[in-house]
Amino acid sequence: MRVAIAGAGAVGRSIARELIQNGHQVLLIDKEPRSIRQDRVPDAEWLLADSCELASLTEARLDRCDVVIAATGDDKANLVTALLAKTEFGVPRTVGRVNHPNNEWLFTEAWGVDVNVSTPRIMSALVEEAVSVGDLVRLFTFRQGNANLVELTLPGDSPYVGTPAGLIPFPENCALVTILRDGQVYVPTAEQPIEAGDELLFVAPSEVEEELERLLAPGSHGG
Repeated sequence: MRVAIAGAGAVGRSIARELIQNGHQVLLIDKEPRSIRQDRVPDAEWLLADSCELASLTEARLDRCDVVIAATGDDKANLVTALLAKTEFGVPRTVGRVNHPNNEWLFTEAWGVDVNVSTPRIMSALVEEAVSVGDLVRLFTFRQGNANLVELTLPGDSPYVGTPAGLIPFPENCALVTILRDGQVYVPTAEQPIEAGDELLFVAPSEVEEELERLLAPGSHGG
């Protein structure tokens, strides 16, 4: 997969290193000469250019990219980069970094952003996930599918402790995708029982989240 990253600061370089380690081709773009530090990510391609300019993105051959990540420290630049990538070059997948939480509402498909990544929201979700038992915590939103990745730690008084996953009447369009238990990751099967303290990861639309909470943790949510 070929990935272009706009913003070659610490965040952009870190993303690039991870992607290269996973076997992907990476192009780093930045308009600041001091950010072009090829020694930091020697296996990446580098381009000194402004990702908000159409000519620069043409030079970068964005039409050949599978993903564009707008990871600069400027929300306006990230929005313009994502919009140009999507509308002018038909990039299949765009990811936008949200620097200021008040701007998160702008990072939608209307601005060419398929997925937005908000550091404040992620940190808040991780804190909630670490301390909450029986409460549903939203970790991530999938823009195209109108669904969320959510987590619930199963309380000891859940009526489904010890019940095989296939026998639990989960809400419609809700899928249990992973069970985290004792530091291990389990791919759930119909025969796999869920246990107290399990961290359950679901993909579910927003409208069934409360129903899911009431189902698995009725003691906390009046189910």
